[in-house]
Amino acid sequence: MLKFLSKVRIEFNALDPRTAVCMEFLAHCNARKAKESNPTCQLQVKRRTGDHPPEIKVTFVNGAEEVFDATTISAKNIRQMILEKGEHIETEQMFRDNNETWPVIIPQEELYQSFPLTKAKKTEERKQ
Repeated sequence: MLKFLSKVRIEFNALDPRTAVCMEFLAHCNARKAKESNPTCQLQVKRRTGDHPPEIKVTFVNGAEEVFDATTISAKNIRQMILEKGEHIETEQMFRDNNETWPVIIPQEELYQSFPLTKAKKTEERKQ
């Protein structure tokens, strides 16, 4: 998960009962496997004293930032969203590295184009 991030900032009030998501996410960030995936990722923890809701702010390697309200989303969903966006960033970078246009634009007529049956499907149809 951290391989897609350059910075993680977790803010919470330690006395707030809504900090469970922040603590779980922090534990994932501090895991050996996560740290090894990107040792240069900055991990910042800010302990607040006010009534501000706990939040997690991540900065992706391409500079995009995302802020998650830790009272309305689970740590698992935050990780999943980071992984999905990270895969998108990797795909975009792969296209750009190969001098391909991004985003890929598929002509409308190709979206509804029929394709010949595969060999396996033809065999199944003959059996029936």
